[in-house]
Amino acid sequence: MSKIAVLGAGSWGTVLANLLTDNGQNVYLWTHSADQAQTLTTTHMNEHYLGDFKLNPDLQITANLETAIGDASVILFVVPTNAVRSVAEQVQPFLAAQPSWRPILAHAAKGLEKGTELRVSQVIDEVIKPELTSGLVVISGPSHAEDVATHDITTLTAASTSLAAAKSIQKLFMNDYFRLYTNQDVLGVEMGAALKNVIAIGAGALHGLGYGDNTKAALLTRGLAEITRLGVKMGADPLTFIGLSGVGDLIVTGTSVHSRNWRAGNALGQGETLANVLANMGMVVEGVSTAKVVHGLAAELGVEMPISDAIYRVLYEDAPLKQVIADLMKRDGKPEFDFEIETL
Repeated sequence: MSKIAVLGAGSWGTVLANLLTDNGQNVYLWTHSADQAQTLTTTHMNEHYLGDFKLNPDLQITANLETAIGDASVILFVVPTNAVRSVAEQVQPFLAAQPSWRPILAHAAKGLEKGTELRVSQVIDEVIKPELTSGLVVISGPSHAEDVATHDITTLTAASTSLAAAKSIQKLFMNDYFRLYTNQDVLGVEMGAALKNVIAIGAGALHGLGYGDNTKAALLTRGLAEITRLGVKMGADPLTFIGLSGVGDLIVTGTSVHSRNWRAGNALGQGETLANVLANMGMVVEGVSTAKVVHGLAAELGVEMPISDAIYRVLYEDAPLKQVIADLMKRDGKPEFDFEIETL
């Protein structure tokens, strides 16, 4: 039995911790809130995020970070993207004090750090030097916590430059409803995971405006082209974007009411202000901050991303949704595939 520390008691962290406990692992779920830790321990529920879903009573919950991570063979970060650095900074001294203890680090966050434009694995590597670990694994793909909680069949990617570390994570998680595939394209997996949140806001906005299936299919397909274009420019394998962390994650996030990014876009399409949407969501909408990062990256790398740019304009420049849609449709005609992607 392995000891696993799951850092972050939101919906996804709670469900993953519970799954690992069901799989027979010794799991500690860490939350920064002592009140939340007490409530979860007493009620065996995380009502704020998961309603009346009952947690495995063997899942251990704590607000003490040292208790959670001490001697863990795996430390899994499941906190919002812009909280990863601060949590990693709290973990780092414990690992540095015991150089012979080299856990696998993993994360299941989906975003790019605001201000640095770094992927989550880069943030962790910057704070916790690789020599203190046995590898860093990215867990990503089409998944909603609510569906995993009800044992809906789910397939994800475990991506790492260390195939041994990826296989270790794969073995820990797999069961009769949860399956992981290994992948060594960390950059592509993380970019697909982050960028689809931006496109999902657009998909939700189209629904809120009353557009039909043709329009939604057009947005998701051309959105995937943009994701691929930027990812390949950064060095990712184009095949990653037709896999679970590309088209798979885009489908589930861009079509489901469980997606907070889709819900945020839907509310914008119905006329709500961004401030009200974020205030009422109750959870982090990763696509909002990622849209700003992507806007900067696309400009820096000279990558054309008209849909992502339109969503940025709506979120940060108060551009009217119907106007940006009209602007997109009036652009000059172009081939479906640009030369750079075609030749890869």
